[in-house]
Formats: sequence, C-alpha cells, structure tokens
Amino acid sequence: MSTAFSLSPNPLVKFLQKDPQQFTKADLLLFIETQHIQMLNFRYTGGDGRLKTLNFVVNDLAQVDEILSSGERVDGSSLFPYIQAGNSDLYVVPRFRTAFLNPFSDIPTLDILCSFYDKNGIPFEGSPEYILQKAHIQLKEKTGFEFEVMGELEYYIISEKEPYFVTDDQRGYHESSPFTKWEALRKEAMLTIASVGGNIKYGHSEVGNFTVGNLEYEQNEIEFKPSKLEDAADQLLIGKWILRTLAYQYGVTVTFAPKISVGKAGSGLHIHTRLMKNGRNQMIENGKISETARKAIAGYLSLAKSLTAFGNTNPTSYFRLVPNQEAPTSICWGDRNRSVLVRVPLGWTGQNDMLKHANPLEQANSTDFSHKQTVEFRCPDGSADIYLLLAGLTVAARHGIEMENALEYAEKTYVDVNIFAAENQEKVKSLDQLPLSCWDSATALEAQQDIYLKYNVFDKRTLEGISTKLRNFRDENLRSEIGNDEEQILELVDRFFHCG
Repeated sequence: MSTAFSLSPNPLVKFLQKDPQQFTKADLLLFIETQHIQMLNFRYTGGDGRLKTLNFVVNDLAQVDEILSSGERVDGSSLFPYIQAGNSDLYVVPRFRTAFLNPFSDIPTLDILCSFYDKNGIPFEGSPEYILQKAHIQLKEKTGFEFEVMGELEYYIISEKEPYFVTDDQRGYHESSPFTKWEALRKEAMLTIASVGGNIKYGHSEVGNFTVGNLEYEQNEIEFKPSKLEDAADQLLIGKWILRTLAYQYGVTVTFAPKISVGKAGSGLHIHTRLMKNGRNQMIENGKISETARKAIAGYLSLAKSLTAFGNTNPTSYFRLVPNQEAPTSICWGDRNRSVLVRVPLGWTGQNDMLKHANPLEQANSTDFSHKQTVEFRCPDGSADIYLLLAGLTVAARHGIEMENALEYAEKTYVDVNIFAAENQEKVKSLDQLPLSCWDSATALEAQQDIYLKYNVFDKRTLEGISTKLRNFRDENLRSEIGNDEEQILELVDRFFHCG
C-alpha cells in the first residue's frame, strides 16, 4: 500500500488511495460494492442552514449508478421559504468529493453532500452553496486570488453538575480533565470529523464555564485548518452535525447559541481567512501584513454591518456583541487584539529559534512558517448560515481589493489599544459600531445590497428573504427594553437555543 494516504482517518481515502478532490462515480461504486454498503444518504442544506437527509436503500449497482448520475427530486418550497409551492421542484445532485462513510449508522452507509439545480438543470441561484461558489469564482476572476478559510466552532455542553474538581467560574480556557468534564466527547468529535474529511487543527476547553442549579455549563472549541473555501464550509456544516449527534448519544445537550446566560462568555464562530496565489499566502510580505491583506481587511470592515445579516442571525446574537465580553462592538482592526472586529493573530515571523531553545539536541531550524498567517473576522456566531457568511466574506475581500481608498480606510480603522478600557473611549467614539439588533442588520444589508448583487453573486430574492426574516424579529429596541433582566434574556435564549 502507498504511504501517501496511510495515515488518513478517512476510510474512503485509505481505500481508494486518492485525495477526495479526485473521487469519481466509479470510485464510489467500487467502494459501495466491495465494502458492502447498504444505504446511501444525500445531504444538503436549505434556507435554515441546517443539514437535511434523503435516504436510499442500496438494491444493486445499476440502481446506485442511476442515483449517483441523475440525483433526485425534492420539494424546494419546503426547503426555501421564498419558493412558491406551485413551481417548487428542485434536483439534488451529489458532489462526489464530499462522500464519506457515515460514522453513526449501524448499517454501512455512504453519505454525500449535494448541490441544487432547477427544472432546466441550471444551478439554483438561491442555494447558499451555489452563492458561495459564485463568490469564489468572481474573486478568482477579478483579482487572481483564491480564498482559504477556517472556522472555530465554539459550543457549550450542558450536563448534570458534579461536585468534584470544579473549575473557577469563567476560567476554563485550556483546562484539562478532571477539571474539564467533556474532553472525551470533544476528542471523539475531532476524530469523527476527521474521519469524514474535516481538516482539524486542534481542540480545547474554552473560557466559558459556570453552574446554574444542578446543571453545569462547559464551553469547548474545535478549530479547523485553512482549507479551500467551499471545503471549509462543508467541514463546518458537518462538524456541527457530528457534535450534535454525539451529544445526543452521550445524553447531554450541546448548543452553538451565541449567548446562553448574562455576564458569561458567549460562543462565536470566528473565521480565519487568507488570500492565496500560486499556492503562496498573500497576507504576509517580508514578515509584515501585506498590502493585499490590508485591502481585504478594509473590505471586511466596510461591509461589517451587513455581514452580520449572514453571521448573526437571531436576537440573541446581539446580546453577545456587548463591551467587555471578548466580542467586538467597534468596527476596527489590530494585531493580536481580541477587542477588535478583525484581528491579525500572532504569526511566525520572529528570528528566535524556539525549537532549538526548547530542544537543545535539535539543529537550528530555518523553516519559514509565515505561510500560517491568517486574518480573523470575530463577530459571527453559531446562528450563522455558514455558506452565506463565507460567501459574504469572499465578496468583502474582493470589494476591499477593488476599493480605491482601501489602504487609507485600513489605516484609519487600525487600533493598538484595548477599546473596552475606559481611558480609550475617545478612540471608540471615532469608530463606527456594529448593529445592535437584527433590525439594524437588515437595514445595513439593504443599504449595501448592490455590493453583494455585483457580478450576480447573490440574488435579490435571497437578500430580500434574509432582510424580511431579520425584520420579523422586531427586535429594534429589544436590548434596551430587556437590559440585563436575566429572566427575560433566558427566555429569549431558550427560544433560539438550537440555532444554526
């Protein structure tokens, strides 16, 4: 056996000895036949951004060949609220590179993510997955750059309180067992996500932990490596499904809700980005953030208000975006600064040989690790429609590169202080602020819709549907009306507990 794929946790990669990007229909038929696969699942997302399932029993190879070739019909009006029932049929057609062995089914089952097509066999323009494709195509065509991203899945696990090895409130960051109670679930989730093609970087316990009555709330995070834009979206979607399914099996509750209690850390969905060209990271140049990176940052900041329409999609999102909670409120950027909206994380540009210092027996290491540099967008949360959020960020990156005054705008919005500190409030007054509600977010989307419609990336019906959904919450004054009333906030949290 070749060693190129021998360490892969993905059974299809090991069996086929090829990268998923090279999977063909013949490969899947071979796997189904030789591995005695009994069921086939089509997977896709609708207007709510949640994973859907269509099951097939494997009868024979001819039947499976037909399913893989033609796809199947589905009722689009039940998946997308703005499709009329009188003309609602859509096709779902599998994308072979996304195939994976279902890790939960007792019956040998192959799952495949699908794309939507209309009655004429044309990609359905309202599909979030297709909007993401179009955003990436236009970025590449207009700028010559490809987009790689990765997300940080933050989540809380809620279980019965244990009296032993209790971690101090809001001090759970990188805690180890026995002070963290759900490390085993996190590790199993990481291995399971990797087995279905997820490009995992690491996992750890997060800051948030507290108890209420007989319940214990523990925050964890699983972070991915940068991947091709479309693959990164698929991985985040599947990752959430795996965490929820495992939690159900463990008999505990998992939530990606942005806010679940007053005064406690919320859960974000931080997105790290980098623009690539000919396989090289364009965000760093001579050890410093490049002009290209600063232009992209300008794009993120200039569209920040409307990007919340994709990344902060219910009223509880805006109870997370408050000062002094490690969540951004002001539209600005900075280096290694967690109070800003766009953060440039610590990179690997120093000249000190850390490896040799830590390991005296090693030779000096001259490897350049600056390719690891990313730029982090920090306001999205677990309510996000992952495909539309990443599509919006792709549009923003392209918009920043196209902006005439991008570098000037980036310079004006750069901060090197903690903007939550009292002594820096004059600086805060000079900065624009993120929306305070879904209503404000809809207003921002409507004001900037032409940028998303440019080059036919987003379609008007989708943007109007998002705006209508946001306005229907009627939360324009909700934060001021509720204030810090814990009872009312918890009622709101319960309503949107399983968002995203």
